[in-house]
Amino acid sequence: MQSAWSRTGGVEGDSHAGTTDRHLYHIRRFGEQPNLRQMHLIHAGLLDDVRTKGHTVLPGKLGENISTRNVDLLGLPTATRLRGPEAIIELTGLRNPCRQIEEFQRGLLSHLVERRPTGVVRKGGVMSIVLKGGIVRPGDRIEIELPPPPHAPLVYRAPE
Repeated sequence: MQSAWSRTGGVEGDSHAGTTDRHLYHIRRFGEQPNLRQMHLIHAGLLDDVRTKGHTVLPGKLGENISTRNVDLLGLPTATRLRGPEAIIELTGLRNPCRQIEEFQRGLLSHLVERRPTGVVRKGGVMSIVLKGGIVRPGDRIEIELPPPPHAPLVYRAPE
């Protein structure tokens, strides 16, 4: 399946597309904010991992727009650019998996968010903005462009 990334911010027809944040909780709490969540990407290895723990999650079922393989999404720094043949996105932060995932499959949320003595570890993918729209097809190569150092790790970013 291919996706069309719109220059106005996200996948055409997606509920998170647009230049302003459309998350209802964020709007109620923070008002109108720039949309840093236009695209959601998940590493397909996460889907493989939860399968070994008894969950069946097909690509797209966790709200992601794109699933990747052989790209350490969670290890990339903030402002990394991912380039496809046509489209370019910029990573803005980690996705904060919400309780709706637990309603989708009981017990799944605990595999996407771990609570450790050092803090919360979010494994539910990354969020990004669209810098250049275009068509994205399965099997497209992804070119990774790191930002200039010093690199800042991806973190969950609530609106300000």
